Amino acid sequence: MQLGFIGLGRMGANMVRRLMGDGHAVVAYNRSPEKTEEIAGEGATPSFSIGELVGKLEKPRIAWIMVPAGDATEAQIKELLEHLEPGDTIIDGGNTNFHDDVRRHRELAEHGIRYVDAGTSGGIWGLQNGFCLMVGGDKEAVEPLEPIFRSLAPVDGYLHAGPPGAGHYVKMVHNGIEYGLMQAYAEGFEIMHASEYPLDLAGIADLWNHGSVVRSWLLELAVDAFKTNGPDLENLKGWVADSGEGRWTVQEAIDRDVPAPVITLALLTRFRSRQDDSYGAKVLAALRNEFGGHAVKPS
Repeated sequence: MQLGFIGLGRMGANMVRRLMGDGHAVVAYNRSPEKTEEIAGEGATPSFSIGELVGKLEKPRIAWIMVPAGDATEAQIKELLEHLEPGDTIIDGGNTNFHDDVRRHRELAEHGIRYVDAGTSGGIWGLQNGFCLMVGGDKEAVEPLEPIFRSLAPVDGYLHAGPPGAGHYVKMVHNGIEYGLMQAYAEGFEIMHASEYPLDLAGIADLWNHGSVVRSWLLELAVDAFKTNGPDLENLKGWVADSGEGRWTVQEAIDRDVPAPVITLALLTRFRSRQDDSYGAKVLAALRNEFGGHAVKPS
């Protein structure tokens, strides 16, 4: 199949490579032309504007957007709408809030444009291992695209999750679970790092991947992280970002009256990681000193 691909970052470029490797024709565009030229050197058809990209696509056109959620995605959809025609399809593969998907589906349908949301997981390893795809949209919009999805995904790694928004909804919860898993691993390894025993953390992470009930790909990555950075992780700063899905998962849990303490606390711990010196911790220290005369450390 032929499709246009907008956004050639670390994931986007590898998705294009995987598609081309399975015989699909890709017209590629990136805001910075250097990345467009790089992927063109590997076989993609280059385009240096949205209008040029659309002009090089056969009808009905397919345009996959792989840029940051929010304003960047909105801008690309708005620009595409100036060039697309009824019967064309836009796929959003970024980490979009599912509420935006529902709105966009409704707005684009007024112009005869199909809209599909594709929650995408796999990170920088997707080229080698495949990308797990959680897809939302109308059946008549999704089914013609399945050759693309099956090329990107590993075996059994693609699912039409439901109507518009369902794909990004499932991906949102997926990322919320990821927060909780990562936090549990982080706490466990911190306990062992503080132990009186001279523990080989990389060896333990590797051990647990052989028959243990906590084995996972994340543990495989932990092995690599400890080997690369050392058991003290001295090359890293404990500053952890979040891209939004964890927040949205917690908000959805609140809206649905679903208790989700592990995911919520994992999100809040990421916020704590960005504080060089917690004001809240200072208040705690001050109160302990006031009521009990407990020792405090001057700043």
